[in-house]
Amino acid sequence: MIFTHPDLICACSKKPLNTSLVYGETIRSLNNRKAFLSGLGVNLDALVCAKQVHAANVHYAVEADKGSGAYSYDSAIVETDALITDRKNIALAIFTADCLSIFLYDPLNKCIGIIHAGWKSTRERIAAKTVERLKNEFNSKPQNILAGFGPSLKSCCYEVGKEFNGYFSSGVIKREGKFYCDLAAINRKELLDAGLRQENITESGICTACRNDEYFSFRKEKESCGRMMSVIMIR
Repeated sequence: MIFTHPDLICACSKKPLNTSLVYGETIRSLNNRKAFLSGLGVNLDALVCAKQVHAANVHYAVEADKGSGAYSYDSAIVETDALITDRKNIALAIFTADCLSIFLYDPLNKCIGIIHAGWKSTRERIAAKTVERLKNEFNSKPQNILAGFGPSLKSCCYEVGKEFNGYFSSGVIKREGKFYCDLAAINRKELLDAGLRQENITESGICTACRNDEYFSFRKEKESCGRMMSVIMIR
């Protein structure tokens, strides 16, 4: 669990449950989704999923969106990597296998968000743009927003090219002549710059590659890799 609050459901699935309908072995994916969600007390019909494109589009989910992408990839919200809502019983979900999942919750204005933050969407400042949408749509104040980071590929394993130095002003580490990216550090700084408080940002500290026995890692598994589901919902 990322946050614990009586009005909130917030969790990330683990292996061996592949929850993707398009990546890895998908024959049991629907059953895996049902099993994971039912354990949280969530109905699959309440799920809202996106066709993630590693960009920075943010979608405000309403009741009419419930079921989008739940049973088929074709019905998912198009070209979206972040979802927000202030409606109860709408389960927002993104899927990862090394990328960073970011959970957002404003307990005062009762609104939530979830972000798929790979390096491309991070370069597009998706975290800051999602916070801005929470401000514009729900009058959230950044200092009240809680943020949680799910499991992701960490700088211990995330080797990148030196061009990443030009992509980000911080969070790229040089070690023994090689470059490594710290997505969590980059997004943490971005959220702090957007007005969130350090004490309101929590991180799992889990590297998906180091703990590939528990979490899917594209870096480790390549094309056969499944996906974890990160989900958040207001009860």
